[in-house]
Amino acid sequence: MPAPSFFEWLSTSPIANAMNGPEWAFPVVESLHFIGFAFSIGTIAIMDLRLLGLLLRRQPARELARDLNRYTLFGLGLMLITGPLMFSADAVAYHNNPSFQFKMVCLTIALLFHFTLHRKATQSSGAWTRFAGALSLLLWTCVVAGGRMIAFV
Repeated sequence: MPAPSFFEWLSTSPIANAMNGPEWAFPVVESLHFIGFAFSIGTIAIMDLRLLGLLLRRQPARELARDLNRYTLFGLGLMLITGPLMFSADAVAYHNNPSFQFKMVCLTIALLFHFTLHRKATQSSGAWTRFAGALSLLLWTCVVAGGRMIAFV
C-alpha cells in the first residue's frame, strides 16, 4: 500500500473514528500524552541537570538514573501509545506538516541518544557527561518545540 493511501486509510480507520467521534476523545488522549511528556521529559531533564552538575550534586548519577528510570519509561510508554492515537485522527495532515516531521526526526534522535549514549553518560563522569546532558536537553527541547508548533503550521 503506497504511503499516501496508508495515511488516508488510517484517517478513516476505526481508531481515527474513535478519536474524532466524541468531542472529549481527542482532548483526553492529548492530556494523557502531556502527562507522559511530564513524566518522561521531566525525569530526563532532572537527570540532564544532574549530568551538568546543576542539580542533586550529592547523589551519584548512576543512582539517580536508576531511581528515575521507571518514571521515565512510564512516560515514554504513555507518549508512544497516545501519540499514534492522536496522529490517526488526521494522519494525512500530520504526515504533511513540517513541524510534525521535525518533531518525529528529533524524537527519533532523542530516543536513540537516550537509550545509548545518554545511558552510558550516567555511568561515567567528566566533560562527556556534561556534553551528554546538554545535548539531551537540546534534543528534548526540540521535540517539545516541534510538537507545540504543529498547530501553527
